[in-house]
Amino acid sequence: MTYSTEQILIAFSFTLFAGLCTGIGSAIALFARKTNYRFLAISLGFSAGVMLYVSFTEILSKTDTTFTGLYGSPLGSWFASASFFLGMIIIGLIDFFVPDRENPHEAPSIDTLSQMKKDSDPEDNEDTVKINGKLMRMGLFAALAIGIHNFPEGIATFFAALQDPALGIPITVAIALHNIPEGISVSVPVYYATGSRRKAFIISFLSGVSEPVGAIIGYLVLSTFFTPAVMGLLFGIVAGIMVYISIDELLPTAREYGKNHEVLYGIVSGMAVMSISLLLFK
Repeated sequence: MTYSTEQILIAFSFTLFAGLCTGIGSAIALFARKTNYRFLAISLGFSAGVMLYVSFTEILSKTDTTFTGLYGSPLGSWFASASFFLGMIIIGLIDFFVPDRENPHEAPSIDTLSQMKKDSDPEDNEDTVKINGKLMRMGLFAALAIGIHNFPEGIATFFAALQDPALGIPITVAIALHNIPEGISVSVPVYYATGSRRKAFIISFLSGVSEPVGAIIGYLVLSTFFTPAVMGLLFGIVAGIMVYISIDELLPTAREYGKNHEVLYGIVSGMAVMSISLLLFK
């Protein structure tokens, strides 16, 4: 299975855009006077809705069709299900082995954001140096964790866009939205530890660069043996990764920022938009 240079560049540009949206989160945290948490909650719910809907209705369907065409039924369906859970196992192992000190892959809560500023103020706390060291460590751990998580997300976004650009667009938007609070979780503690917006933005920005890097490495490694079976496996893994991200990251973080049914509105909106876009592209 071969792809043109144009297809590869389009898929990579999608992945690059999604990864660099970490910088948007950083900019919101560092330069906006007030963060719109309601919008953030709805956006995260929307992203989760897109990921869940497209994973279960489109990507898994493609995986099952591919494996069934190769190995028949029901063996092909067993392979499809196995690839889905393999994706969840892969991202789960990354979660298990990445340092989780100070919950680095979770965006800080509203109370935490305000407390960071208070704790880093020399007039409010005599132990400023110690506290700033803790905040800096929190930011660096968050950057490490997010960088590692973004690596397989980059592969997922890239191959989805490479196989089907119409499918890659909503996935890219969903990944991009979910990267925004990750930028916040890195930049806020680094800024309050150092007082430097520039340093906080750069560290946050670099954590998102691992997404396009993952796409490049994934393509270079896998391009030598692209086959229908490999693509079916990749799509199953992509679906598993996106479902895991939605349940483990997006929904809990959205609930942290949202009130009442705001998260639910976002989820339903994401599923509706995803459904309509898939129908329009058929």
